[in-house]
Amino acid sequence: MHNNKKIALVVGATGAFGQKIISRLLDEGLQVIAVARTAAALAELAAQHDGLATCVADISDDSSIEAIRQSITGPVKMVVHGPGVGVAGGILDAPTATMVDAVNIKVGGFMRLCRAVDEFLEEGSRLVAIAGHYGLEPTAYAASAGVANAALFNVVRQFSLALGHRGVTAHTIAPGPADTERLHRVAEARALQRGVSLQQVLDEMKSDSSIGAFTTPEQVAWSIAMLLAPEASSMTGSTLMLDSGRRRGLP
Repeated sequence: MHNNKKIALVVGATGAFGQKIISRLLDEGLQVIAVARTAAALAELAAQHDGLATCVADISDDSSIEAIRQSITGPVKMVVHGPGVGVAGGILDAPTATMVDAVNIKVGGFMRLCRAVDEFLEEGSRLVAIAGHYGLEPTAYAASAGVANAALFNVVRQFSLALGHRGVTAHTIAPGPADTERLHRVAEARALQRGVSLQQVLDEMKSDSSIGAFTTPEQVAWSIAMLLAPEASSMTGSTLMLDSGRRRGLP
């Protein structure tokens, strides 16, 4: 690891968002540590990027705190929490255990990550959590995503208040549905519940956007890189909407 570089940690590194985020942060000149549960997947990712460091840790368990802490050798500039959660189905039939797991991964995971990096944070460090559109615009068809992301918005705001005096800022990114494998799983669950085709659900989801589009992983990676700018500190505690014009509520 290059100790002369500022460090970025990315949890959920092997997912569709994580891979694009890693590429973008490496291009920004940061030393990136990719965090995921599976060593084989991390090794495959590391083979694609020169200088990428890896850390095997399960963010849903408290053991991840020490595992992540031990992987850090210098000041941390950027922390990105973007793990996926299980597709539980709709609120009428979602298993309660899956709902609890989603909150543990999204909210508990962010808390564990922040505790792991705390001693390495400095003025200008960024804590970033990837939540999602359904946390602000509830739907009966994506129960775990809605509940876990709504809680995550609140927790990120609390971190912004608790760490602001140190010059550390906390931010939430809220993408709309992105054309990824996970979106197709959500759409399949919704189609099954409604008794319609997958394509019909995908078309409906796209039509919810004012520009008729899904958000892309590249756009999410761009937004995170943008937060590296000193001027982004004024956004602390707030949510950056990357929903392609889906949100209807105010503010």
